[in-house]
Amino acid sequence: MTAAALAILLALAELWAGSVALAADVRGAATRGGYLAAAAGCALCHTDKAHGGAPYAGGRALVTRFGIVVTPNITPDRQTGIGRWRKVDFVRAMRWGVAPDDSHYLPVFPFPYYNRLSHRDLDDLWAFLATITPVERADRAGSRTPFAALRAAVAVIASRFSGPWRPDPRRDAASNRGAYLVVTIGRCGDCHTARNWLGAPDRARFLAGVAAGNGRHAVPDITPDPQTGIGGWSIADIATLLTDGQTPNFDFVGGAMTEIVSATSHLDPDDRQAIAIYLKSLKPIAARKKD
Repeated sequence: MTAAALAILLALAELWAGSVALAADVRGAATRGGYLAAAAGCALCHTDKAHGGAPYAGGRALVTRFGIVVTPNITPDRQTGIGRWRKVDFVRAMRWGVAPDDSHYLPVFPFPYYNRLSHRDLDDLWAFLATITPVERADRAGSRTPFAALRAAVAVIASRFSGPWRPDPRRDAASNRGAYLVVTIGRCGDCHTARNWLGAPDRARFLAGVAAGNGRHAVPDITPDPQTGIGGWSIADIATLLTDGQTPNFDFVGGAMTEIVSATSHLDPDDRQAIAIYLKSLKPIAARKKD
């Protein structure tokens, strides 16, 4: 074998090894993205299960504070889904709630929380969505309440967008992991934090629950307050609830929380434990009887 032939063979072998490694990286990213999507409950919102809809093809009607919102098709169908999107379009939608046509999503889509996702996690979610079977299903309009877009714009402007989450050097690895999951894919504050008069989350009452009133149900305090929160719960109690919905008094969660648990049950045990560790480390805040 001549030196030139050997050089060509070595170059081809290196190219093949590189392509194998790249394929493995893509598969790994899609797997990690699938884990995040399952834990975030993306399929729960973007699947019209009641009418036999295909996974991620949208069409589910959600009753929200902005009226009835119908979730969009996020399969990679080129005509009715996100098949024509570029990754930059996806990142802009997830971080800032801006569509490729420069229109703005209502914050029913929890982009204020996804704004905190790491660059890698956004890349992994994008890789996962590319693996979903494309489904042709045109989006349909919902029915917004009066001034919904204006109210949403005010709430978004009043909210804080900090960008990718950063670890707190005062916390250990488990607590930091739990914090990240709570403020990103868990988006716990979306329900468990009261809003101010502008519609933005009240940061001073982070996870301290929401009182009933104005047509809404009460949402519990999940800070470690001993009287109104989960101060009497153990880390194992919280992890169990996130696994199967069982509370320390052997009851089970109901309502919207059942869907949350169906999502958090996809987390691995270490991640559920991390969330529990973080929640127990928070400052106790007593729930209000009236917001």
